[in-house]
Amino acid sequence: MGNGSSLESTKTVYLDINGKSEKIIFSRHCSSRDIHDLIAQVAGVGKFSEISLKDCQGAHVSLAPTMPMNSNGLPYKVAIKDSAPTSGDNEVIAQVLTTVTEQFNRVFKMEELKSDISSRLTALERKIEIEGLKSVEIEKCKRDISEIKDQIWTAQKKFVDFNRISSVSDETKISLKRDVPAYPKYTLSHETTDYLKQPTFDIWHWEPNEMLSLMEHMYHELGLVAEFSINPITLKRWILCVQENYRNNPFHNFRHSFCVTQMMYGMINLCRLWDHMSRESLGILMTACVCHDLDHPGYNNTYQINARTELAIRYNDISPLENHHCAIAFKILSNPECNIFSNVDKDTFKRIRSEITNLILATDMARHKDILEAFKSKLEKFDFTNTEHSLALKMVLIKACDISNEVRPMEVSEPWVDCLLEEYFNQSDREKSEGLPVAPFMDRDKVTKPTAQIGFIKFVLIPMFETLSKLFPVLDETMVEPLRTARDRYESMKEQVAQDEKEKK
Repeated sequence: MGNGSSLESTKTVYLDINGKSEKIIFSRHCSSRDIHDLIAQVAGVGKFSEISLKDCQGAHVSLAPTMPMNSNGLPYKVAIKDSAPTSGDNEVIAQVLTTVTEQFNRVFKMEELKSDISSRLTALERKIEIEGLKSVEIEKCKRDISEIKDQIWTAQKKFVDFNRISSVSDETKISLKRDVPAYPKYTLSHETTDYLKQPTFDIWHWEPNEMLSLMEHMYHELGLVAEFSINPITLKRWILCVQENYRNNPFHNFRHSFCVTQMMYGMINLCRLWDHMSRESLGILMTACVCHDLDHPGYNNTYQINARTELAIRYNDISPLENHHCAIAFKILSNPECNIFSNVDKDTFKRIRSEITNLILATDMARHKDILEAFKSKLEKFDFTNTEHSLALKMVLIKACDISNEVRPMEVSEPWVDCLLEEYFNQSDREKSEGLPVAPFMDRDKVTKPTAQIGFIKFVLIPMFETLSKLFPVLDETMVEPLRTARDRYESMKEQVAQDEKEKK
């Protein structure tokens, strides 16, 4: 294989130089000047000589790598005319060499300057990182001192303060299993950062640590780090802690969280949401997406309620999972080393907490119809400055991003369907074993990939994205059309499955 490839990349030409037969071999990728110099070397003349080739019929042959190959019996006749460089040429060459030397000197000086600036920036970044770590440790010490004071006060009261007894899920403080040093720094190319803004972004190509870096980039690029005065080390720790508190479910895992967050980032850029809402609102949208399925157990609300799980009892059968996701999100934020909102005032934090809670609770599909209808009722005279209108839009945006997989290309979206069905089948198998009701769309004996998706796309996804496109027309081409294509593809798949079953019978 190697020899064949090498021969294909070279060319052999036979020459007649003053009655003497010669053979030259050169690369098909070389320049005409290279061939000229090679012939001059073979002929024993200077490189300034004029060289021309003629075939056996006297026709001139181009001195180029594209010249036709010949045989030893039909060599090209070489004509050589000596031409030594004149004194004028020498002067020109000397001037060119002087200019080139000056240019090289400038380049090397620039490289030295770049190297110096780079080393200074590295030292400055390290200094900022150290200062950031000091700030986090100070906040942690303050919290520890406060807790010690509370414990002393409680002990002195000689009775149990039931208001301080935590629920079962809050007994253990959520903390990082590994610190930032194990979280490598990645340099993202311009192409990657541009691709990250597209709804076609392929989330399957990225390793967990790469997803952490991409999430971190989104917060910096949207100006959220500056908006909330987030310590960069705290941002890294928060994202890392969030990742560690997603379970390894087939579908509801950290990659799903990243997928939803990236789609929100894409919609922010596509719709230029910064023209319609504050940076604080953008931060609320992004953070709600990151946290929206924290500690998901892999079994939905229906199972939680029917099985009378601890979560269902704690939250009185009202969106038990979504309430749990919120609780875990703010439990993480209660740690000073992970609190990205530690530098905002109390009123701002109260507002942020309220809106993030509303957005995560909105992802409960049991509320889908009510939320979408409430948004539709405001569309005719939609006012971005109206708090109620703005919240309604944010709720629909996070819902759209949460279930947006079919907006993506087929090679990206279809594996998600397999993951979701695997999680559904795990639940239905458990429901059967425990004697609980089983939803038909989750039963492995009844559902197929096309039947699972067609109704969902037709009656949930397309109507919701069409509604959003009335406010942001750009979404019609970028998101609604791909959904229609996905619907048609699954309908064709359903027909093919039916045809195959018919042929088997």
